[in-house]
Amino acid sequence: MNAPKSSNLSAVYARNDNARFVVAGLSAATPALADIWRQLDRALDDMPALGAIVARLTADLAGTRMDRANLLAAMRATLGAHADGDADPLLYLRDELAEYSARGDA
Repeated sequence: MNAPKSSNLSAVYARNDNARFVVAGLSAATPALADIWRQLDRALDDMPALGAIVARLTADLAGTRMDRANLLAAMRATLGAHADGDADPLLYLRDELAEYSARGDA
């Protein structure tokens, strides 16, 4: 199965709404297939919950990427401070790790 053409959740929700409209029309036109239309409608009901999960995971991923960038910057600063003969080159890492501890991430 191919991935959706758009990862924009608004576009996905719009396609879901259009599909619901089509199912409602087909259901009215062919009531003999009511069980199938109900099953399709229930499947479309899953979209809002899945969209919420995708939105949360996207936000979590953005936070993780920022954390990684901050840690990498602290590592580079530590190495640079060490190369410069700084008296406390690990200060950068300690500060960054303290941020994690303050947030409860460590």
